[in-house]
Amino acid sequence: MYENINIVRKSEHKTSEWSGGTTTQLYIYPHDAEYKKLNFKWRLSSAKVDVNESVFTHLPHIKRKIMILDGELLLQHEGHHSIKLKEFEQDSFCGDWKTKSYGRVTDFNLMMNDCEGNLEYVCIDKLSSKKIVFDNKQRKYDYVANVLYVVSGNVSVELDSQETLCEGDILLSYIGRDEECKEMNIINKFSEDAKIIRSNIYYNKAR
Repeated sequence: MYENINIVRKSEHKTSEWSGGTTTQLYIYPHDAEYKKLNFKWRLSSAKVDVNESVFTHLPHIKRKIMILDGELLLQHEGHHSIKLKEFEQDSFCGDWKTKSYGRVTDFNLMMNDCEGNLEYVCIDKLSSKKIVFDNKQRKYDYVANVLYVVSGNVSVELDSQETLCEGDILLSYIGRDEECKEMNIINKFSEDAKIIRSNIYYNKAR
């Protein structure tokens, strides 16, 4: 039942510096892809922006989604739209747009190359549980990657044994085009709410 499910711990993430702060790569697919070469299908990351104004890196042919984890951010997409984002609000845009941001924040990023995806904020209240269904609704793609990223708090999941996911950990579940959906119970045994970002990425197998 729990085949094709992986847990990646916070200690395994890679953090790098840029002119405005730091970026932590949470996951990249395929595993041997390189961000700078833009040869990935999809990539998840979290950035800390320590400057009041910054310009987004030009990423041709890359579709992007950004969600704010802490702080407020004003995005200005030249020739397109502007939007102010608060905690757990999101925006979608293209990587080849000229984009400026204003505000010091921590954000969550999904980058997609020839695939589709979405982001959703999920809160597991303290001393409660929530069932999450992993499925592949878009049959035109070979796979869907269902990803849970723990922003804060701790939760437990029942796999072959009980596993605890802590702040910064991610859980990935891969489902093929013809596979049945999976249901997982996310349990919060602790005295504070757990904040989670759920990502669904629909893609074809990398060649």
